[in-house]
Amino acid sequence: MINQKMLGLGTKRSAIRELFEYGKKRKAEIGADKVFDFSIGNPSVPAPAALTEALKDLIRNTDPVALHGYTSAQGDAAVRAAVAECEAVRSGCDVDPDLIYMTCGAAASLTVSLHAIVNPGDEIIVLAPYFPEYRVFVEKAGAVLKEVPCIPGTFQIDFPALSAAISPRTKGVILNSPNNPTGAVIPAADLEKLGKLLTEKEGDSDSEIFLICDEPYRALVYGDVSVPYVPSFYHRTLVCYSYSKALSLPGERIGYILVPPTMPGAKTVYAALCGAGRALGFVCAPSLMQYAVAKCGNLTADLTVYETNRKLLSESLGNMGYSITNPDGAFYLFIQALEEDAAAFCEKAKDFELLLVPSDSFGVKGFVRISYCVSTEQIQAALPAFQALYDSYRKKD
Repeated sequence: MINQKMLGLGTKRSAIRELFEYGKKRKAEIGADKVFDFSIGNPSVPAPAALTEALKDLIRNTDPVALHGYTSAQGDAAVRAAVAECEAVRSGCDVDPDLIYMTCGAAASLTVSLHAIVNPGDEIIVLAPYFPEYRVFVEKAGAVLKEVPCIPGTFQIDFPALSAAISPRTKGVILNSPNNPTGAVIPAADLEKLGKLLTEKEGDSDSEIFLICDEPYRALVYGDVSVPYVPSFYHRTLVCYSYSKALSLPGERIGYILVPPTMPGAKTVYAALCGAGRALGFVCAPSLMQYAVAKCGNLTADLTVYETNRKLLSESLGNMGYSITNPDGAFYLFIQALEEDAAAFCEKAKDFELLLVPSDSFGVKGFVRISYCVSTEQIQAALPAFQALYDSYRKKD
């Protein structure tokens, strides 16, 4: 008999992917301009022109055998040196290229990290709301996922709740800042507090607790908000990064894991990452994209449209009467549904050709996620539909 859990995952996609596929079908039926698809975090801006030129240059001027051949399992040495240099500049801290592991994007970074640190029965804490695939990744690694709700309204860390949730079986905490789906950014003061809490809990139970930082949105922040370098606040931090959002390369699946040299037993942890990558088949990330990000890893796409979209959408929906929390980063708006059942609300939204993701699979009830990494024109065209949806609930009242 085949693996029944894998069959279940394969026959029922995530709520995000289900809605994305529904959107493709609906667009084919009535036209793409008539469907307002806010389902998936697929960047709508092109990659930087410099990246396109770098790819052209690599293809034209590099021996094709070398260009398309295998790199070292953990990534090309020169690429890892370039990544380490970018990280050192960003953080102001020492970064060792021999502690960088190149991956096939954030999903690979997270799954490799989890398999490297987890033993069967260990617990991994996630802060709700959280990206739904965390549960899949954690459980596949043999661990138990434990949800800790964030503070309502701000979606910041609820420290008493987190402290109570940590047990001798806790092996790690996944931190996603800026957050998907809320856009919340964890400030430095809270990271300092978190580092002290985890250090204290490690001492109490004589165990190792890892902080796994999922950071694909760290370049996407607004106003004077910044994303601190988390290893500065806690010694046992793994940084998982993807170029998908900052460089608009989601389909290319390229990223890395960083082990800070200040981590106790850093080389041993790195060896475990290499072993996990080997066991999972995540060796030698796509070579062409490795060489491309080595040349352009310090760049970003033109992200200004997301700030325009954020302002337009949040102000417009707020004026209509929707309850919103303005995001500090990422490209999602997390709003309260107009009824307790978020899934039912999202089904109702389909009547107006609005594709919104219910919050249930994010670990909270009563909210929806709106992905605004779309064209500004789509948002403008969708506003009457949002108004009509809101009015349909007012008529019920």
